[in-house]
Amino acid sequence: MSIAVGDIIEGEVTGITNFGAFVQLPENKVGLIHISEISNVYVKDVHDFLKDKDKVKVKVISIDPKGKIGLSIKQLEEAPAKSVKMPRMAPKGENHMARPAGPASFEDKLSRFMKESDDRLLDLKRNTESKRGGRGASRER
Repeated sequence: MSIAVGDIIEGEVTGITNFGAFVQLPENKVGLIHISEISNVYVKDVHDFLKDKDKVKVKVISIDPKGKIGLSIKQLEEAPAKSVKMPRMAPKGENHMARPAGPASFEDKLSRFMKESDDRLLDLKRNTESKRGGRGASRER
C-alpha cells in the first residue's frame, strides 16, 4: 500500500513534541501532525489532545521531495460553525459604502490602515492639545 496525499490512514502516536506529534504509519513510515493540524480549536499543548501509543486516524496532507509526510486530524473533523462577525463601523468621515465589494489587495489594506492610523493620530493630538491649552497658550500659574 503506497501512501499518497489525500489518503486517510490509521496510525499510532510514537512521540510528542511542542510543535506536534509523530505517528507510525503502515510500511514503517512516520508522519508528523503539526500542532496547527491537531484540532479545529486552539491547541496550546499537544499533550492535552494526544498521548503516546494513541491510535489515531489521520489524513495525509503533504509529502515533500525528501519523503517527509504531513498529517492532519483537523481535516477529518467537522469544521465548527463559522461565527458571524459584525461589520466594522467606518471611522468618522469615512464613507463605508465606498469600499469595493471583493477582497482587498494587500496594498489597499495597507493604504486604508495608514489613512485610519493618521486620522486617529490627528484626533489624539487635537484632544491632548485642547486639554493642555494648545500650542502657544499662555501658561498662567
